[in-house]
Amino acid sequence: MIISLFVVSSFAIADNQVKILMLGDSLTQGYGLEEKSGLVPVLQRWLSSNETDVLLINGGVSGDTTLGGLERLDWLLTPDIDGVVVALGGNDLLRGFDPVFTKNNLEKIFTQLKSKGISAAVVGTISPLNYGPEFKKEFDDIFPALAKEYGLFYVDSFFVPLVDKQTQQISINLLQNDGIHPNDKGVEAIVAYIGPVIKDFIESLSQL
Repeated sequence: MIISLFVVSSFAIADNQVKILMLGDSLTQGYGLEEKSGLVPVLQRWLSSNETDVLLINGGVSGDTTLGGLERLDWLLTPDIDGVVVALGGNDLLRGFDPVFTKNNLEKIFTQLKSKGISAAVVGTISPLNYGPEFKKEFDDIFPALAKEYGLFYVDSFFVPLVDKQTQQISINLLQNDGIHPNDKGVEAIVAYIGPVIKDFIESLSQL
């Protein structure tokens, strides 16, 4: 697992600017891409172009699991953080972790955020059928259930917009050579998909 300090996107910081921590793994970090082409900078530009004044803080670490995110959360939550987007679970899935383990870690993350009065959004992960239908159902159900329980803004998956409608498979044209991480075009597709939900989440913070 590659550990890296989170990077603050290079945008001017206003005193009243909303600050959002993007807590995730390599997809959030921008693995394999130039910094400007990573998920957080591209989403930052999308939000700015859609009249949303926000500073996104890149808390993505390549290879991170839900447990890793939980262990990092406390020191990432500086006093100026207004909200958190949690996008973890993909590496739990790749390693075949028990869905109960993943759910427990995410529950601890959202419980901690709630106790600090910090609002959150969650990006889900969809399991393939490799582990069987029972595992898939148990894993897939984690994210919408937590969104309902904790009142979270919810995106089903980063990968939904990468699926080719004809083949119903993720388009290789939107992935890097490793066949896992999105390329520049893939990131653009993801941001266009998740952007409206993240925008709504940010706007909800000003109403608190």
